Amino acid sequence: MNPIMESLLARKSMRVFTGEPIPAEAKKAILTAAMAAPSAGNQQLYTILDITNQSLKDKLAITCDDQPFIAKADMVLVFCADCQKWYDAFAAAGCEPRRPGVGDLMLAASDTCIAAQNAVIAAESLGIGSCYIGDILERCEVHRSLLQLPEYVMPVAMLVFGYPTQQQKERQQPGRCQLRHIVHENSYRRMDAAELEEMLCWKAGEQDYKEWMQRFCDRKYNTDFSLEMTRSVEAYLAAFLRRNEKR
Repeated sequence: MNPIMESLLARKSMRVFTGEPIPAEAKKAILTAAMAAPSAGNQQLYTILDITNQSLKDKLAITCDDQPFIAKADMVLVFCADCQKWYDAFAAAGCEPRRPGVGDLMLAASDTCIAAQNAVIAAESLGIGSCYIGDILERCEVHRSLLQLPEYVMPVAMLVFGYPTQQQKERQQPGRCQLRHIVHENSYRRMDAAELEEMLCWKAGEQDYKEWMQRFCDRKYNTDFSLEMTRSVEAYLAAFLRRNEKR
């Protein structure tokens, strides 16, 4: 197996770091790799916020579901889907652009996630661990204010980076579902209850599958933070739904 495949298959999220600083050249390499990611029309429909202010890291650790390790990470990047800069550029050039719409946002979000994953892979190759923080999608008004985001910019992903402790390196990698359940040939194949249980039962381990599923649903899906994420994303989308208006 080649080194890239080995790195991809071995990678896991790291949440405890040694505190060793990430060298400037390594940081630049990670950011350069992110910007080398494929992009729709080579527009790079994203902006990366490099969070260097410790006070801001501390606040994000609280606003992103009270996760203290965020504040301890040596490098914190917020990847934003950005439809603002092209809209502004079109307007500045006299193009009379329409307002960005939801389709533009979805395309920008795709660009943004690809760039973020490039950063993850680059960091892994340098021995630097990382962890995605999905909670950046929550608390729209708070994060928009904290990060000074204009109306056509949405934070899609936050990544924290650092050199992982030995315990984190040795921690067992989480399992994955079987290929046959995730990869459908040519068209979507909706699975019945039996196949869905076959796909997920390994997660329950020795527990009763339905009891485990109920607890997981309560913990991850029917929760306040999940509802808040939906509310916040809808708030971000509201700006994009005014696509037929002109400035």
